[in-house]
Amino acid sequence: MKRQTLTDKATDVVVIGSGIGGLSCAALLARYGFNVTVCESHSIPGGAAHTFDHRGFTFDSGPSLYSGLSYSPSANPLRQVLDAIGEKLLCVTYDTWGCCLPEGDFNTSVGADQFCEVLSKLRGDQAVAEWRSLQRVMEPLAKAAIAIPPAALRFDWGALMTAGRFAPSLIQQTANMLKLTGPFSRIIEDVIVDPFLRNWLDLLCFLLSGLPANGTSAAEMAFMFADWYRPGVVLDYPVGGSGAIVAALVRGLERYGGKLMLNAHVEEVLVEGNRAVGVRLRGGKEMRARQAVVSNASVWDTLKLLPEGSVPQQFRAKRQATPICDSFMHLHLGIDAQGLPSDLACHSIVVNDWGKGVTAPQNVVLVSIPSLLDPSLAPPGKHSIHVYTPGNEPYELWQGMDRRSEVYAKQKQARAEVMWQALERIIPEMRSRCEVTLVGTPLTHERFLRRHRGSYGPGIRAGEGFFPGANTPLPGLLCCGDSTFPGIGLPAVAASGMIAANTLAPVQKHLEMLKGMYP
Repeated sequence: MKRQTLTDKATDVVVIGSGIGGLSCAALLARYGFNVTVCESHSIPGGAAHTFDHRGFTFDSGPSLYSGLSYSPSANPLRQVLDAIGEKLLCVTYDTWGCCLPEGDFNTSVGADQFCEVLSKLRGDQAVAEWRSLQRVMEPLAKAAIAIPPAALRFDWGALMTAGRFAPSLIQQTANMLKLTGPFSRIIEDVIVDPFLRNWLDLLCFLLSGLPANGTSAAEMAFMFADWYRPGVVLDYPVGGSGAIVAALVRGLERYGGKLMLNAHVEEVLVEGNRAVGVRLRGGKEMRARQAVVSNASVWDTLKLLPEGSVPQQFRAKRQATPICDSFMHLHLGIDAQGLPSDLACHSIVVNDWGKGVTAPQNVVLVSIPSLLDPSLAPPGKHSIHVYTPGNEPYELWQGMDRRSEVYAKQKQARAEVMWQALERIIPEMRSRCEVTLVGTPLTHERFLRRHRGSYGPGIRAGEGFFPGANTPLPGLLCCGDSTFPGIGLPAVAASGMIAANTLAPVQKHLEMLKGMYP
């Protein structure tokens, strides 16, 4: 049988996957003048950051806590991508989030000072003094972490020119940059003694990287301190939810001539003459790439797309052995909001037992009620709620289950109970208010997001391995997404997409883009 091809639709670059990393890469490549086509397996773009509608409620499928999006210039790489492609993003700003911890329930704020008020009540003056000491230690490290924007980075010799534009700040921060190479735990060892503060910092690290302080790089935490613990900082929520971010990136892609193909499932990267030359889609059709293929799939899923022998076996084995974070449980709820307190926090973090450790299954639960900030996400008098266990649900509990079976249904109900209980600490009569209830599991992640084992991403511990970046040993194949750049969440994947695009772009065009962003 003759295979049907799409040679009439050949393009400069094919991007596999429309997650935030893939869209960031594709939109920036289109801005640079490349003919770009994004192949997305599903019917809607966005990957883990898409939104979906159900019975009048709009839900975020994944991330819900954002910062650095409502102003420019910003240290957030996602904001840098949006600035580079000239896209605006309407955000609601706020500064307070809720905490339900073993020590009690309270609200805290981002910024330089308010957390000290909480500490004073919970732990006393000594804990406040330790936190202030840590802030002083982190201040120069935070400046070092943002001394060079990801917009200036690329994985070739051209980086000498593009990063060189920021040479004065780099030289000034050289000594501090060396301190950012190890785990964050090394920095806090001599500063923080108070057990609550150590637990708190472990929690922040886990939310940032999927690992506690002894596995999270100091650079990631320095970036967070630069973003969260400074005077006047606010948190952002995009109007329309995370789907508004996806829409902005798609607008930028299409405005510069790029294309997004939905329901276009990539089954294989085409390799000819020891070079990636395109992709084969489900059904046998082909999309040829004149210059490069960029995979936004995870490291494990990308390997599945590569023909045997196309990359060295040592590379394949090493990448296949990349440590992996656990998966998620999700509750998406539509509720009656009549009579609820007016001072509910949009986002809350629930920790059940510090002694188990922040990475223990079902020990940390996140609650998001974004319709408090953006009422358009729910019908009048209602709220949309997203509750999830962030990267701490073992895939092994679900492996091989039939999603249509009674056993699966019962396990969903049992494993969702911890999320119901977390939400009831905030809204006690929660269950009686529910009008919509959707439960997601690691198998949901695996199926709808094409994620290997439904994973949150790599669990590469600081000091024990390196994120490999965009390049691969197969000419013409680059990678972006959470398997290529440190950290978990939108800033990390946006940075990865930006760096992959920069690496393909001519240095002169990269410099022109930087000049427009940083005159």
